Amino acid sequence: MTDTRIDLLRHGETEGGACYRGAGDDALSARGWEQMRAVVGESGPWSRIVSSPLQRCAAFARETEQIHRLPLDIEPRLRELHFGDWEGKTSAEIHAAWPDRLERFWSDPVNHPPPGGENFSAFQARVLGAWDDLLARHAGAHLLIVTHGGPIRVILGRARGLPWAEALCQPVPPASLHALVVSAATGRDITRTVAEARG
Repeated sequence: MTDTRIDLLRHGETEGGACYRGAGDDALSARGWEQMRAVVGESGPWSRIVSSPLQRCAAFARETEQIHRLPLDIEPRLRELHFGDWEGKTSAEIHAAWPDRLERFWSDPVNHPPPGGENFSAFQARVLGAWDDLLARHAGAHLLIVTHGGPIRVILGRARGLPWAEALCQPVPPASLHALVVSAATGRDITRTVAEARG
């Protein structure tokens, strides 16, 4: 039986600058498009593309679908964590309005969710539910998954066996590509980072 290969691609830079975007649906900036095209380069060939429905992921996925003539699935469970009252705010704005709350979230997301935001356990469950379904449905395939920093950290955290607070601190910069190989023999995830946008 063939190993399953999955390339996890985080979207590039978006319009509106750096902020807790979460469920917000901002478009890619011109630089974001360039970053994603550059980091994908000659990767593949894939058998299928799977994307978050948010346009900063889905627009690039649709372009790639047309170029490579591949099937594309939009998977709502791969959207980013909803940051509630923090949506659209910068780290500085959050620190000013909620002193120490951001640090508590990053150190213990299960017990300190964003105010009005998505429960981290529910977020983790939906992302890993999508991941498990994709592995079962597409065993032996080579998938390109276009998604966000949060879902990628959750998936890589499970693959690496990390505690959730540590998993959330993994570097997943915009337009970074992360390769996972799921062994058909052992069912074990083997993780490596293959490329990263620069400049």
